[in-house]
Amino acid sequence: MSEELISKKDLLELAGISYGQLYRWKRKDLIPEEWFVRKSTFTGQETFFPKEKILERIIKIQTMKENLSLDELADMFSPNIKNMEFEKDELIKRNIVSTTVMNFYMENEKGGQKFNILRMLEIFVLEKLLQSGDINLDEAKTVLEVLKANTQSIQQKSCDILITRKLGVSSCFLLVNAEDIYVEKGTKIVSQVSLMTSMEELKAKLL
Repeated sequence: MSEELISKKDLLELAGISYGQLYRWKRKDLIPEEWFVRKSTFTGQETFFPKEKILERIIKIQTMKENLSLDELADMFSPNIKNMEFEKDELIKRNIVSTTVMNFYMENEKGGQKFNILRMLEIFVLEKLLQSGDINLDEAKTVLEVLKANTQSIQQKSCDILITRKLGVSSCFLLVNAEDIYVEKGTKIVSQVSLMTSMEELKAKLL
């Protein structure tokens, strides 16, 4: 499963932005460095971007920059984990998570009542996957195990949770800075969740 790319020239034209704006946003860390993909073409080296991700990001920047500074936007888009804590009841009250998924998480994770941003991300991802019907409770346990086992990568890099199923047997993987995904014949990709996007959605709810 290859991600569709868009050239820098086509991106600037389609998004209606200038070269200067694009690279200013890059310097401010609003657009991740790894999204600038250098490829050889018949005219030489050109820069390409993951089309869906970059267009979604530009729309968000243009929509939110009226109310937030570029530094505030960079903080929201950053995958880095900040010192932020909420009580579990406050997360339910803010509709970050349902009571059912919170109870499931507390039973399996066995942590305290206070949630830092990383635990909030874990429960937010589980909420999305369970409410969508993409996974069952047993699969949710596996997702939680994968998230817990890879906290360092999740804090520092662009990661996706990938859930596959073959012959009724599911598997969960953490993809780090992945561009192309190849799966075995007969394997179905059940769900792919960007942790960077999920973090952005979570922070937006918490602001």
